[in-house]
Amino acid sequence: MTTNQPSRFPAYAKSYLMIAPFFILFGIFTLGPMLYGIAISFTKWNGINSPTFVGLNNYATVIDSPRFAKAFSNLLLYVAITVPFGITLAFCVALVVNRFKGLTAHFFRSAYFLPTVIPLFLTAVIWRWLLTPDFGLINMGLTLVRLPQPNWLGDPPYMIPALVMADAWRATGFNMVIFLAGMKNIPNEYYEAATIDGANAFAKIRFIMMPALGSVFLLVIVNAVISALQVFDLPWLMTNSSFSGYGGPLQGMLFPVMDVMGRGFGGRRFGEASAIAAILFLLILTITIIQLAIRRRWREL
Repeated sequence: MTTNQPSRFPAYAKSYLMIAPFFILFGIFTLGPMLYGIAISFTKWNGINSPTFVGLNNYATVIDSPRFAKAFSNLLLYVAITVPFGITLAFCVALVVNRFKGLTAHFFRSAYFLPTVIPLFLTAVIWRWLLTPDFGLINMGLTLVRLPQPNWLGDPPYMIPALVMADAWRATGFNMVIFLAGMKNIPNEYYEAATIDGANAFAKIRFIMMPALGSVFLLVIVNAVISALQVFDLPWLMTNSSFSGYGGPLQGMLFPVMDVMGRGFGGRRFGEASAIAAILFLLILTITIIQLAIRRRWREL
């Protein structure tokens, strides 16, 4: 006769073991360096000698510096332009591609997604050529319609819009694929019922598609905002930046992550660099929490 003895090994322990490698690697390569960076932000450290505790001096120093104000003002302007512009463009492209079927749909999906997989340095080279004042294709097109030819990468008022164009070209395909996946999951019965009721194409998009894509929009918006707040590689390459000089003329394309790199590896002021990184982390965390709270309240209405 056998009796069922309670297992000493919980049933859910196998599930924890399955996800344990992720959390171990996350703790070693992400959480650990993050906490170490926050600790370094309270010290004066040149990367060679032992760190010296200085309290909040690094935060006071970076906040009072003109470069900090310029970097974050550029960042907020960039986020305010590139997020709504990029998401609107991706949604419109997804609407167009969603109308095609078969090989035509596969072709357009691949064509729009191609810039996403192009190496960043090549993206920067392409857009530096397109934005060249004298013979760039964009200024040549402006000449044909008798519009002025800006110095896109040399005149600060035009540098952020130039970066927005390059970023939208690169990111549109990725967001388009996410929107397309959401559109494909909407039952056709909804559209058929709307057609019977006399709804036009705009009404179907407004009252059927957009509400059904609410969670997709949240995912795209949160991802776009976080990505925009961490912008670094594309402006660094487009302005030919280095640790000794970065951000372009009059720092028109200076952003916080670039300042982190410059202060840390260029000036060996790792305490100040870590302080900027910590401030940027708090900004990203705050904005993300606000976005999720707004989404939760919107669902409850």
